Amino acid sequence: MSFRAFIAVEVPVSVELEDFSKAVKDTDAPLKIVPLANIHITLKFLGDIDEGLVPEIENVIKNAITDIQPFTMKLKGAGAFPNHNRISVIWAGMENADALGEIAEKIDSGLKPLGFEPERRKFSPHVTIARVKDSKNKDKLVDVITLFQNTEFGEVPINKIILKKSVLTPQGPIYSDIVDIHI
Repeated sequence: MSFRAFIAVEVPVSVELEDFSKAVKDTDAPLKIVPLANIHITLKFLGDIDEGLVPEIENVIKNAITDIQPFTMKLKGAGAFPNHNRISVIWAGMENADALGEIAEKIDSGLKPLGFEPERRKFSPHVTIARVKDSKNKDKLVDVITLFQNTEFGEVPINKIILKKSVLTPQGPIYSDIVDIHI
């Protein structure tokens, strides 16, 4: 049996993050807002995986966090991918994310022998707030992003890495935890 999976860190939702999400939604741009309950930092998207690989993936994650102590990062700043001229994703950023980047790189290289393609881009820690469908009301989105570009959205405790299952539905993805690996 296979399922759609990714490896992530959960992010607590703050009042500031709720305000940012609401401000983005209030632009009336054609968006798909990420439900606050689904907010996370993706370390590696796996796609469809076989259930039998779960123990091996768990070992890769455990190896990636060997010698790492729990730590805290700041969720700070707002932006857009790929840029403000052509917005496809609106995000909140991370400060002091080097340790999380190292974990993501170790997971990426550890998964290669299991048949997972390595990431082509450098790890860019962020929380996706919304996906933008087209450029309608783009100026309003840029105004909101600019308004929140230096906002602190709270702290993110990094004390566990989670292998998550994602079931796509017409209402949006439903996530469930498969394995929690505590740091």
